Amino acid sequence: MDEWDLKRLAWRPHHPQIICSTEQGRAIVLDLPAGEMLQDHQVHEGAWITVIDGAATITSQAGQTIDAQPGMLVQFAPQERHEVKALANSRLLLLLTPWPGPGHPGAMTLEQKTDVRERAAERAS
Repeated sequence: MDEWDLKRLAWRPHHPQIICSTEQGRAIVLDLPAGEMLQDHQVHEGAWITVIDGAATITSQAGQTIDAQPGMLVQFAPQERHEVKALANSRLLLLLTPWPGPGHPGAMTLEQKTDVRERAAERAS
């Protein structure tokens, strides 16, 4: 058994802390200063976001908005776009499952990565 006291970790805005990473998932603590955001994005994995401290607005690709307070847990499907804005200095826990998800560069072989780079170079030409 491992344990982490997420409320006692040092405040580190702009420096996400990976607290655990296995094939089953990755846990990341993010400190967002008030007014800052994780702009519209998506990840390859399923994403679970919970507010540890502070408050945030979490918006889905469908436009659903949640004002999340400590204890709120929000889940996104793989590839589902979302945005998070800190309404106050906020600490978030992000869980990505599985890790890395299908299509994530970390899950690709070197040959697959080379193919992707070559295709991207061809499109840029």
